[in-house]
Amino acid sequence: MMEFALLASGSKGNSFVIRDGTGLIMIDCGTTKKYLLSCLDKLGISRDELDAVLITHDHSDHIAQIRHFAGFEMYSPVDIADICHANVFSRIPFSVGSLTITPLALSHDARNTSGYIIGNGQEKLVYITDTGYVNESYLPLIAGADYYVMESNHDPAMVQCNEHYTRALKDRILGRRGHLSNQDCADAILALADKGVRYFILGHLSHENNRPELAMQTSVCRLELEGVEPGKDVFLDLAWRDRVGNRYRISADHAWQCVS
Repeated sequence: MMEFALLASGSKGNSFVIRDGTGLIMIDCGTTKKYLLSCLDKLGISRDELDAVLITHDHSDHIAQIRHFAGFEMYSPVDIADICHANVFSRIPFSVGSLTITPLALSHDARNTSGYIIGNGQEKLVYITDTGYVNESYLPLIAGADYYVMESNHDPAMVQCNEHYTRALKDRILGRRGHLSNQDCADAILALADKGVRYFILGHLSHENNRPELAMQTSVCRLELEGVEPGKDVFLDLAWRDRVGNRYRISADHAWQCVS
């Protein structure tokens, strides 16, 4: 039975853990060492229990504490200086214990950026953040998962009105190599819901250009316009930038279980 939690999800730091009873994986290790270790402690996890660390890309909000995890088995789509790791390649699966991980190349302004499909033969989770768009060719690969962690980074109007951002930075965020907007996330959720998927967690919300209630409202309204009822047909939750989110368990009958 897979169990997972988001330790942090946002522009100031990102980290996620998932276990299935025989393996424990961390995805990314941004934010601070003290914060990460305190989050693991809250979840009853010792750092020494980790079987592997997966890296999505080399921006600091994803690898700030990588040297504190350098002794663990590590997988990355990009070379990281002085860190021993195995390179991963899009759509080529690899295994950590009983978990099979399939990387997916994402469109982001980093040397390489990867999302991950994680499964154990019975259950599947998709983790996609830091991408300017969702590649439609991936839909057959990610359809049928039990849970999705999906980026809902920004509200485009808030980005455009942000007087502290240069035009170049605005274009970067809004572009095809930037981040998914709330609207883009809602469209992706609707497309996957149409394939029978029910459980989504909105992640990587911008501190400057988004609000949790706005991200949630955008997806809820989009679904309702198409006759999909949140809380009945589709279940939505939020990841947080600065605290451990809900801890989830994928049950044998694929029911939504929050065990925090």
